[in-house]
Amino acid sequence: MTTIPKTSTALAALIRADFATLKSNRRSAMLSLLVPVIILISWKSLIDKMGGAYALSSAITFGLMAIGLMGYAITISRDRDKGVFQRLRVAPVPRWTIMVSRLIIQLAMIILLTLVVFYVGYSFDKITLSPLGYVLTLFTAIVGGAVYLSLGQLMVGLIKNPETVNATTRIVYSAFILVGMFGESGLLGEQTKHLVQWSPYGSVKLMLAASMNPAQWTSDTTFALLASVAYIVVFAAIGIQKFKWNTK
Repeated sequence: MTTIPKTSTALAALIRADFATLKSNRRSAMLSLLVPVIILISWKSLIDKMGGAYALSSAITFGLMAIGLMGYAITISRDRDKGVFQRLRVAPVPRWTIMVSRLIIQLAMIILLTLVVFYVGYSFDKITLSPLGYVLTLFTAIVGGAVYLSLGQLMVGLIKNPETVNATTRIVYSAFILVGMFGESGLLGEQTKHLVQWSPYGSVKLMLAASMNPAQWTSDTTFALLASVAYIVVFAAIGIQKFKWNTK
């Protein structure tokens, strides 16, 4: 007689296994944390001109992109190609626990990333926020992380080949950084600047910057939050619907 474990027990076991996998691939996780830290430290001279919120929000945004695109999407496509999900599907556990476990790991990475950026910003650049600013930034970082996780889900839902997923995520990641940075400054024209502002990159960055100074939260910031939620719903809905558990 087969004993079916409780859902909570199965989920806990999956989380432990995924944390063990993250530990074994710690180089990839460290890179996701290292990129925003390097950016924050190297932008020290810009803080006096652009402000601490600009530097922190940029660093966190780049880190969230790395987690959602370079981390989550590539890992999911690789494990699918290796047959990991196919084997888990035949296990006596609900299917939703498989993906929830992965998302919990990514949530932990998002929180860790935000705390690391806070620490580096304070230690090296003396950037401090109000208690409310720290809380709001952590909340918007989770929302922003969800935007890029859902975008990563969309990519693995539409693309089966892991090498193509790898290449696509790197292209999108680079495009967000280059077009986002130059576009928001107006160097690519006012129309591009407007498009960047309401893109996933611009919406997340606007939320983060405003949450660091709650007094500067405006209607545009609220629209950016709503746009981010819309991105999450649309990307996740399509990505989940199109997702295949194997590459066949």
